[in-house]
Amino acid sequence: MERVICLRSDTVTTPSPAMRKAMAEAEVGDDYYNADPTIHRLEAKAAEMLGKEAAILVLSGTMGNLTSIMAQANRGESMIVEETAHIFVNEGGGMAAVAGVMPRTLKGKNGFIEPDQLEKAIFPTSVLHPPTRLVCLENTHNVAGGRCLSIERTAALCRVAHKAGAKVHLDGARIFNAAIALRVPASALVKDVDSIQFCLSKGLGCPAGSIVAGSRELVTRVRHMRQLVGGGMRQGGVFAAAGIVGLDTMVERLEEDHANAKRLARHCADAGMPVNANDVETNMVFVELPDLPFDPPRFVRELREGGVEINPPKGRRIRFVTHYQTSAADIDKAGGIIKRVYQRNVQQGGIREAASA
Repeated sequence: MERVICLRSDTVTTPSPAMRKAMAEAEVGDDYYNADPTIHRLEAKAAEMLGKEAAILVLSGTMGNLTSIMAQANRGESMIVEETAHIFVNEGGGMAAVAGVMPRTLKGKNGFIEPDQLEKAIFPTSVLHPPTRLVCLENTHNVAGGRCLSIERTAALCRVAHKAGAKVHLDGARIFNAAIALRVPASALVKDVDSIQFCLSKGLGCPAGSIVAGSRELVTRVRHMRQLVGGGMRQGGVFAAAGIVGLDTMVERLEEDHANAKRLARHCADAGMPVNANDVETNMVFVELPDLPFDPPRFVRELREGGVEINPPKGRRIRFVTHYQTSAADIDKAGGIIKRVYQRNVQQGGIREAASA
Protein backbone atom coordinates (compact mmCIF):
# COMPACT_ATOMS: atom_id res chain seq x y z
CA MET A 1 0.00 0.00 0.00
CA GLU A 2 1.37 3.40 -0.96
CA ARG A 3 2.36 5.64 1.94
CA VAL A 4 -0.07 8.35 2.89
CA ILE A 5 1.56 11.77 3.29
CA CYS A 6 0.41 12.90 6.72
CA LEU A 7 0.15 16.67 7.12
CA ARG A 8 -2.24 16.61 10.08
CA SER A 9 0.27 17.97 12.61
CA ASP A 10 3.93 17.96 13.55
CA THR A 11 2.96 15.67 16.45
CA VAL A 12 2.55 12.66 14.14
CA THR A 13 6.28 12.00 13.74
CA THR A 14 7.95 8.89 15.10
CA PRO A 15 11.26 9.09 17.04
CA SER A 16 14.43 9.30 14.99
CA PRO A 17 16.91 6.40 15.10
CA ALA A 18 19.16 8.51 17.35
CA MET A 19 16.25 9.06 19.74
CA ARG A 20 15.41 5.35 19.84
CA LYS A 21 19.03 4.51 20.65
CA ALA A 22 19.21 7.15 23.38
CA MET A 23 15.94 5.93 24.89
CA ALA A 24 17.12 2.33 24.93
CA GLU A 25 20.39 3.27 26.62
CA ALA A 26 19.09 5.97 28.98
CA GLU A 27 20.33 6.01 32.56
CA VAL A 28 17.20 6.30 34.69
CA GLY A 29 16.03 6.70 38.28
CA ASP A 30 12.84 7.48 40.15
CA ASP A 31 11.76 11.03 39.34
CA TYR A 32 9.34 11.08 42.29
CA TYR A 33 12.51 11.19 44.40
CA ASN A 34 14.06 13.66 41.95
CA ALA A 35 16.58 10.95 41.12
CA ASP A 36 16.47 10.47 37.34
CA PRO A 37 19.81 11.69 35.92
CA THR A 38 18.57 11.84 32.32
CA ILE A 39 15.66 14.06 33.30
CA HIS A 40 18.12 16.26 35.19
CA ARG A 41 20.24 16.61 32.06
CA LEU A 42 17.24 17.49 29.90
CA GLU A 43 15.93 20.06 32.39
CA ALA A 44 19.33 21.71 32.76
CA LYS A 45 19.81 21.84 28.99
CA ALA A 46 16.35 23.35 28.41
CA ALA A 47 16.83 25.97 31.12
CA GLU A 48 20.18 26.99 29.63
CA MET A 49 18.79 27.24 26.09
CA LEU A 50 15.95 29.46 27.32
CA GLY A 51 18.06 31.57 29.66
CA LYS A 52 15.96 30.61 32.70
CA GLU A 53 17.05 29.55 36.20
CA ALA A 54 15.34 26.17 36.13
CA ALA A 55 13.10 23.85 34.13
CA ILE A 56 10.89 20.84 34.73
CA LEU A 57 9.74 18.01 32.48
CA VAL A 58 5.96 17.50 32.27
CA LEU A 59 3.96 14.99 30.30
CA SER A 60 2.30 17.33 27.79
CA GLY A 61 1.94 20.92 26.69
CA THR A 62 -1.53 21.04 28.17
CA MET A 63 -0.14 19.90 31.53
CA GLY A 64 2.66 22.47 31.27
CA ASN A 65 0.23 25.30 30.61
CA LEU A 66 -2.20 24.17 33.32
CA THR A 67 0.44 23.78 36.02
CA SER A 68 1.95 27.15 35.09
CA ILE A 69 -1.45 28.78 35.55
CA MET A 70 -1.97 27.00 38.88
CA ALA A 71 1.48 28.05 40.08
CA GLN A 72 0.86 31.75 39.38
CA ALA A 73 -2.87 32.40 39.91
CA ASN A 74 -5.27 31.33 42.64
CA ARG A 75 -8.83 30.11 42.36
CA GLY A 76 -11.23 33.01 41.79
CA GLU A 77 -8.55 35.19 40.20
CA SER A 78 -8.41 35.98 36.50
CA MET A 79 -6.10 35.74 33.50
CA ILE A 80 -6.08 37.52 30.16
CA VAL A 81 -5.74 35.54 26.95
CA GLU A 82 -6.29 36.10 23.22
CA GLU A 83 -9.64 34.64 22.18
CA THR A 84 -8.27 32.03 19.75
CA ALA A 85 -5.30 30.94 21.89
CA HIS A 86 -4.70 27.21 22.20
CA ILE A 87 -4.69 27.44 26.00
CA PHE A 88 -8.27 28.80 25.87
CA VAL A 89 -9.77 26.91 22.92
CA ASN A 90 -8.06 23.51 22.85
CA GLU A 91 -7.09 22.46 26.37
CA GLY A 92 -10.37 21.14 27.74
CA GLY A 93 -11.22 24.15 29.88
CA GLY A 94 -8.64 23.18 32.49
CA MET A 95 -7.97 26.78 33.46
CA ALA A 96 -11.54 26.96 34.80
CA ALA A 97 -12.35 23.35 35.69
CA VAL A 98 -9.07 22.50 37.44
CA ALA A 99 -7.27 25.77 38.20
CA GLY A 100 -10.45 27.73 38.98
CA VAL A 101 -9.07 30.76 37.16
CA MET A 102 -11.43 32.97 35.14
CA PRO A 103 -10.28 33.80 31.61
CA ARG A 104 -10.85 37.22 30.11
CA THR A 105 -10.47 37.04 26.34
CA LEU A 106 -9.33 39.74 23.93
CA LYS A 107 -9.64 39.73 20.14
CA GLY A 108 -6.18 40.00 18.64
CA LYS A 109 -4.94 40.84 15.18
CA ASN A 110 -3.35 37.77 13.60
CA GLY A 111 -3.60 36.18 17.03
CA PHE A 112 -1.76 38.88 18.94
CA ILE A 113 -3.12 41.52 21.30
CA GLU A 114 -1.75 45.04 21.56
CA PRO A 115 -0.27 46.58 24.73
CA ASP A 116 -3.03 49.20 24.94
CA GLN A 117 -5.69 46.46 24.70
CA LEU A 118 -4.02 44.63 27.53
CA GLU A 119 -3.74 47.72 29.69
CA LYS A 120 -7.46 48.44 29.33
CA ALA A 121 -8.43 44.83 30.07
CA ILE A 122 -6.58 44.49 33.38
CA PHE A 123 -9.11 44.70 36.20
CA PRO A 124 -8.64 47.58 38.64
CA THR A 125 -8.38 46.65 42.31
CA SER A 126 -11.92 46.24 43.62
CA VAL A 127 -14.00 43.81 45.66
CA LEU A 128 -16.14 43.51 42.53
CA HIS A 129 -13.47 42.08 40.23
CA PRO A 130 -11.47 38.84 40.06
CA PRO A 131 -7.91 40.23 40.29
CA THR A 132 -5.87 39.94 37.11
CA ARG A 133 -2.94 37.76 38.12
CA LEU A 134 -1.77 36.35 34.81
CA VAL A 135 -1.44 37.17 31.12
CA CYS A 136 -1.03 34.27 28.71
CA LEU A 137 0.68 34.71 25.33
CA GLU A 138 1.27 32.19 22.52
CA ASN A 139 4.31 31.86 20.24
CA THR A 140 3.96 30.63 17.57
CA HIS A 141 0.23 31.25 17.43
CA ASN A 142 -1.43 28.12 16.05
CA VAL A 143 -4.87 29.34 14.96
CA ALA A 144 -3.38 32.53 13.50
CA GLY A 145 -1.41 30.36 11.09
CA GLY A 146 1.80 29.60 12.96
CA ARG A 147 2.66 33.28 13.23
CA CYS A 148 5.52 34.55 15.37
CA LEU A 149 5.42 36.94 18.31
CA SER A 150 8.44 39.25 18.14
CA ILE A 151 10.88 40.11 20.92
CA GLU A 152 9.67 43.72 20.91
CA ARG A 153 5.97 42.96 21.17
CA THR A 154 6.56 40.36 23.88
CA ALA A 155 8.59 42.87 25.87
CA ALA A 156 5.92 45.55 25.50
CA LEU A 157 3.15 43.23 26.69
CA CYS A 158 5.28 42.08 29.62
CA ARG A 159 5.92 45.67 30.68
CA VAL A 160 2.18 46.36 30.84
CA ALA A 161 1.45 43.16 32.75
CA HIS A 162 4.29 43.56 35.23
CA LYS A 163 3.42 47.20 35.89
CA ALA A 164 -0.03 46.00 36.95
CA GLY A 165 1.42 43.26 39.17
CA ALA A 166 0.47 40.39 36.85
CA LYS A 167 2.74 37.55 35.74
CA VAL A 168 3.18 36.50 32.11
CA HIS A 169 3.03 32.90 30.92
CA LEU A 170 4.05 32.01 27.38
CA ASP A 171 2.56 28.99 25.66
CA GLY A 172 5.63 28.47 23.54
CA ALA A 173 4.69 25.03 22.27
CA ARG A 174 6.60 25.83 19.07
CA ILE A 175 8.97 28.49 20.43
CA PHE A 176 11.91 27.07 18.47
CA ASN A 177 9.95 27.46 15.23
CA ALA A 178 9.55 31.14 16.12
CA ALA A 179 13.26 31.46 16.96
CA ILE A 180 14.31 29.91 13.65
CA ALA A 181 11.84 31.97 11.64
CA LEU A 182 12.83 35.25 13.31
CA ARG A 183 16.54 34.28 13.35
CA VAL A 184 16.95 35.06 17.04
CA PRO A 185 17.82 32.88 20.04
CA ALA A 186 14.84 31.33 21.81
CA SER A 187 16.19 32.84 25.03
CA ALA A 188 15.65 36.33 23.58
CA LEU A 189 12.01 35.56 22.80
CA VAL A 190 11.29 34.44 26.37
CA LYS A 191 13.54 36.84 28.27
CA ASP A 192 10.74 38.91 29.79
CA VAL A 193 8.13 36.22 30.51
CA ASP A 194 7.78 34.65 33.94
CA SER A 195 7.08 31.13 32.68
CA ILE A 196 7.44 29.35 29.36
CA GLN A 197 6.13 25.99 28.20
CA PHE A 198 7.40 24.31 25.05
CA CYS A 199 6.66 20.91 23.50
CA LEU A 200 9.28 18.31 22.75
CA SER A 201 6.71 16.45 20.65
CA LYS A 202 5.88 19.29 18.24
CA GLY A 203 8.45 19.79 15.53
CA LEU A 204 11.30 18.35 17.59
CA GLY A 205 10.19 14.79 16.86
CA CYS A 206 10.03 13.39 20.40
CA PRO A 207 7.39 10.81 21.38
CA ALA A 208 6.18 12.68 24.46
CA GLY A 209 6.92 15.46 26.91
CA SER A 210 7.04 19.20 27.38
CA ILE A 211 9.16 21.58 29.42
CA VAL A 212 8.18 24.41 31.76
CA ALA A 213 10.93 26.90 32.58
CA GLY A 214 11.25 29.98 34.75
CA SER A 215 12.66 30.94 38.12
CA ARG A 216 13.60 28.25 40.64
CA GLU A 217 10.70 29.33 42.81
CA LEU A 218 8.28 29.00 39.88
CA VAL A 219 9.57 25.55 38.96
CA THR A 220 9.23 24.38 42.58
CA ARG A 221 5.58 25.43 42.52
CA VAL A 222 5.01 23.79 39.13
CA ARG A 223 6.49 20.54 40.50
CA HIS A 224 3.88 20.57 43.25
CA MET A 225 1.08 21.30 40.77
CA ARG A 226 2.35 18.57 38.46
CA GLN A 227 1.97 16.10 41.32
CA LEU A 228 -1.49 17.47 42.13
CA VAL A 229 -2.80 16.78 38.61
CA GLY A 230 -1.25 13.31 38.47
CA GLY A 231 1.86 14.13 36.48
CA GLY A 232 4.47 12.63 38.77
CA MET A 233 6.81 10.24 36.98
CA ARG A 234 9.08 7.34 37.80
CA GLN A 235 11.69 6.43 35.16
CA GLY A 236 10.81 9.31 32.86
CA GLY A 237 14.38 9.40 31.61
CA VAL A 238 13.34 6.82 29.03
CA PHE A 239 11.60 9.55 27.02
CA ALA A 240 13.60 12.47 28.41
CA ALA A 241 16.55 10.98 26.52
CA ALA A 242 14.68 11.63 23.26
CA GLY A 243 14.18 15.22 24.41
CA ILE A 244 17.93 15.75 24.72
CA VAL A 245 18.44 14.41 21.20
CA GLY A 246 15.63 16.64 19.97
CA LEU A 247 17.20 19.77 21.42
CA ASP A 248 20.61 18.77 20.04
CA THR A 249 19.56 17.78 16.53
CA MET A 250 16.09 19.01 15.63
CA VAL A 251 16.08 22.76 16.28
CA GLU A 252 18.15 24.09 13.38
CA ARG A 253 16.48 21.75 10.90
CA LEU A 254 13.09 23.37 11.59
CA GLU A 255 14.07 25.75 8.78
CA GLU A 256 13.48 22.84 6.38
CA ASP A 257 9.90 22.51 7.65
CA HIS A 258 9.34 26.22 7.10
CA ALA A 259 10.71 26.01 3.56
CA ASN A 260 8.50 23.02 2.84
CA ALA A 261 5.45 24.88 4.16
CA LYS A 262 6.12 27.75 1.78
CA ARG A 263 6.66 25.21 -0.99
CA LEU A 264 3.29 23.65 -0.22
CA ALA A 265 1.60 27.06 -0.11
CA ARG A 266 2.90 27.75 -3.61
CA HIS A 267 1.43 24.44 -4.80
CA CYS A 268 -1.91 25.37 -3.22
CA ALA A 269 -1.85 28.79 -4.87
CA ASP A 270 -1.04 27.15 -8.20
CA ALA A 271 -4.13 24.97 -7.73
CA GLY A 272 -6.23 28.11 -7.39
CA MET A 273 -6.59 28.05 -3.62
CA PRO A 274 -6.71 31.42 -1.80
CA VAL A 275 -3.31 31.33 -0.12
CA ASN A 276 -0.16 33.44 -0.30
CA ALA A 277 3.17 31.77 0.42
CA ASN A 278 4.50 35.08 1.76
CA ASP A 279 2.02 34.82 4.65
CA VAL A 280 3.53 31.50 5.78
CA GLU A 281 5.94 32.19 8.64
CA THR A 282 6.67 28.73 10.03
CA ASN A 283 5.44 25.19 9.34
CA MET A 284 1.71 25.74 8.90
CA VAL A 285 -0.42 26.53 5.87
CA PHE A 286 -4.05 27.53 6.44
CA VAL A 287 -6.59 27.76 3.63
CA GLU A 288 -10.15 29.08 3.67
CA LEU A 289 -12.09 26.93 1.21
CA PRO A 290 -14.64 28.42 -1.21
CA ASP A 291 -18.25 28.95 -0.21
CA LEU A 292 -21.01 26.44 -0.91
CA PRO A 293 -21.63 24.34 -2.90
CA PHE A 294 -17.96 23.42 -2.29
CA ASP A 295 -18.04 20.73 0.45
CA PRO A 296 -15.00 20.94 2.83
CA PRO A 297 -15.53 17.53 4.55
CA ARG A 298 -15.78 15.86 1.16
CA PHE A 299 -12.62 17.62 -0.01
CA VAL A 300 -10.68 16.41 3.06
CA ARG A 301 -12.04 12.88 2.62
CA GLU A 302 -11.02 12.79 -1.05
CA LEU A 303 -7.56 14.11 -0.15
CA ARG A 304 -7.16 11.15 2.21
CA GLU A 305 -8.30 8.74 -0.49
CA GLY A 306 -5.78 10.33 -2.84
CA GLY A 307 -2.89 9.97 -0.39
CA VAL A 308 -2.77 13.19 1.69
CA GLU A 309 -4.11 13.22 5.24
CA ILE A 310 -5.09 16.37 7.14
CA ASN A 311 -7.38 17.09 10.08
CA PRO A 312 -11.13 17.65 9.52
CA PRO A 313 -12.01 21.19 8.46
CA LYS A 314 -13.06 23.77 11.02
CA GLY A 315 -15.90 25.43 9.22
CA ARG A 316 -14.37 26.12 5.83
CA ARG A 317 -10.79 26.35 7.10
CA ILE A 318 -8.20 23.61 6.67
CA ARG A 319 -4.62 23.28 7.87
CA PHE A 320 -1.50 21.61 6.49
CA VAL A 321 1.49 21.11 8.84
CA THR A 322 4.98 20.12 7.71
CA HIS A 323 7.43 18.16 9.84
CA TYR A 324 10.73 16.30 9.69
CA GLN A 325 9.18 13.22 8.10
CA THR A 326 7.86 15.14 5.08
CA SER A 327 10.52 15.76 2.46
CA ALA A 328 10.47 18.29 -0.38
CA ALA A 329 9.60 15.38 -2.68
CA ASP A 330 6.65 14.51 -0.43
CA ILE A 331 5.48 18.11 -0.60
CA ASP A 332 5.65 18.13 -4.39
CA LYS A 333 3.68 14.89 -4.54
CA ALA A 334 1.15 16.19 -2.04
CA GLY A 335 0.86 19.40 -4.05
CA GLY A 336 -0.10 17.44 -7.15
CA ILE A 337 -2.75 15.49 -5.25
CA ILE A 338 -4.15 18.64 -3.65
CA LYS A 339 -4.37 20.36 -7.05
CA ARG A 340 -6.25 17.47 -8.67
CA VAL A 341 -8.70 17.05 -5.80
CA TYR A 342 -9.28 20.77 -5.32
CA GLN A 343 -9.90 21.54 -8.96
CA ARG A 344 -12.21 18.53 -9.28
CA ASN A 345 -14.22 19.71 -6.27
CA VAL A 346 -14.41 23.27 -7.59
CA GLN A 347 -15.63 21.99 -10.95
CA GLN A 348 -18.19 19.68 -9.37
CA GLY A 349 -19.34 22.45 -7.07
CA GLY A 350 -19.88 24.66 -10.08
CA ILE A 351 -21.87 21.93 -11.79
CA ARG A 352 -24.09 21.46 -8.72
CA GLU A 353 -24.60 25.22 -8.47
CA ALA A 354 -25.61 25.46 -12.14
CA ALA A 355 -27.96 22.49 -11.80
CA SER A 356 -29.74 24.09 -8.85
CA ALA A 357 -30.07 27.50 -10.50
